Formats: sequence, C-alpha cells, structure tokens
Amino acid sequence: MADKKAIAVLTSGGDAPGMNAAVRSVVRTAIAKGFTVYGIKEGYYGLVNDMFEELTLRSVSDIINRGGTVLRSARCLEFKEEWAMQKGIENCKKRNICGLVVIGGDGSFRGAKDLSERGLPAVGIPATIDNDISASEYSIGFDTAIDTVMEMADRIRDTSSSHLRCSVIEVMGRHAGWLALESGIAVGASAIIVSEVPFNFEEDIVKPFKKHIETGRHSFIVIVAEGVGGSAELAKKIEAATGVESRATILGHVQRGGSPTAKDRIIATKMGHYAVNLLEKGIGKRVVVMRDNAITDLDIFEALSMKKPFDVESYNIAKEVNI
Repeated sequence: MADKKAIAVLTSGGDAPGMNAAVRSVVRTAIAKGFTVYGIKEGYYGLVNDMFEELTLRSVSDIINRGGTVLRSARCLEFKEEWAMQKGIENCKKRNICGLVVIGGDGSFRGAKDLSERGLPAVGIPATIDNDISASEYSIGFDTAIDTVMEMADRIRDTSSSHLRCSVIEVMGRHAGWLALESGIAVGASAIIVSEVPFNFEEDIVKPFKKHIETGRHSFIVIVAEGVGGSAELAKKIEAATGVESRATILGHVQRGGSPTAKDRIIATKMGHYAVNLLEKGIGKRVVVMRDNAITDLDIFEALSMKKPFDVESYNIAKEVNI
C-alpha cells in the first residue's frame, strides 16, 4: 500500500455533458492538494471489479470540451449486495484511497451513501440532463441538453413552416418534465406536455390551434416529455381534430451528447473542486448542490428524501406567452 493518500472518482448512471469537466476538476484539484487520484472505469461495476486507473494532470487534458464520460458508465445491480460493497471498499483500501467522488444522479448517490456508512467517505456531484436531483436547483448537463433540443427544434420548425405542419417533438425526461418545460419555453412551443401538470387535449390543443388557424397561422411546435410519451399517436390525433398535417419526432439520445456549454463546464468545475475540499477534510456522505445560485452541500440522506416541486409558474408563463 502506498503511503500517499488517494482520492478516486467515478461516473455513474446516464451520461451527461459536463461529466468530463467535473472529472477534470476533481483530478486537478486533488493533485494540487497532494493526493494521488484514481479514475474508476464503468462506475460501480468498475469499483467492484477492480477497474482502477491512476490519473495525472495529462490524463485529463483536453477533456473539458468533450461530451459523455471518459470514465464510462455501466449498470451494476450487484452493488446493492453487501459483498459487492465490501469488495469495492477493499479495492479502495489497497490503494490507500481515503475518499470517493461519485458523479451521477439519485441512484448513484445511494451507493455513495452506502459506502460512507461503511467507512469510505463519498461525495456526490449531480449530473443528469433531466435536472431532477431533488436537492439541487441545477444538475450538470441540463443546459447543454436544452441547447441541443432548441437547435433540433429550430431545424424541425423550418420544415413545419415550409409545409404548414404541426411538429410534435418528444424529449427526454422519463420521470421529470424539466427538459420539456425549459426547452419548450426556449423554442416558443405552442404547447408543452409534462406529467407534472394536467393536460386537456381539447382546451390546450384543439381550441387554441383552431383560433390560430383562423388568424392565419398554420404551423405549430408541441413539446412532449418522454414520461408522457405517445407522441406519434398525439400527432395523429391533432391532425384529425384540427386538419393540420402533423408529424412526430423523438429526439432520443442525441440530447445526451455533444460538447458541454460554458455554463455546464463552469458549474462542473466548481462542483468538482468543492467535492475534493470536503474529502480533504474527511467529510463524506454529502452531495454537492446548487441552492440560491451558490454551490454548497447537503447530507446525502437528507438530499435523497427531498422532493423537487415542479416549476408551475414557468409552465403558466409559457402557456400565456406562447399563444
């Protein structure tokens, strides 16, 4: 076992633009403080299966602008078992690792909590394009995903306008409508459909569309969250009810890729730096979060138990403005 203390970092769950910027920040901050740093490949799977790689300053050069995660991510159902957690802890102990940074979502943070409770301090950094981490106002990757949806929707709008169509665009967000809401505002969608707010087809689609058609408008954009689904069926229903030719587009995983925006790079860098500062003090079982537009931290158990209210005010603003 080396005498020098070490810190490890892994990415878990779905990839999100800005994860690499967070990894870079963790590595460079830790090295500056005198730690050896290990990257764990493929998340908790790599933790259990001893997939560790020492990272240097050069290891993380030129990754701040890259999407995805250079450490990769994978499922590891075994990590729920006690033997797997103990195996992961043992793999860290033999490298003198005194702390772990986990970059991911709520599911990833549960693993960090379990490790902290078993003696390995772990700190979580929120990274998901869904922006559904209850404890944090912002999650790394969200801004980039909004920009991606906006760019794709603007391109689709060109065709909709040319052919006098309604384009129903389904965006990611299986359990949360944040991406649909904010991208819908950004593209001026005629309607935004999310599971968090009741939706009435006649009142929210048919009547306003017919009113717009009477005033000379014949092309529309409708944003639907993945959790609601049924975009193809909705397009058929809109065409039948309004007479406007309608097509559905499911954007899919294009939303998770791409070079991160400046906002995601900056927040990822700040959160990575903050996480290492916590571990340097021997503090684990925390999640780095953004609250009131400032970087701070919360107990993981508290963070996981919190509920994130949907921004109904912004939803209502979108309905009023995008008429």
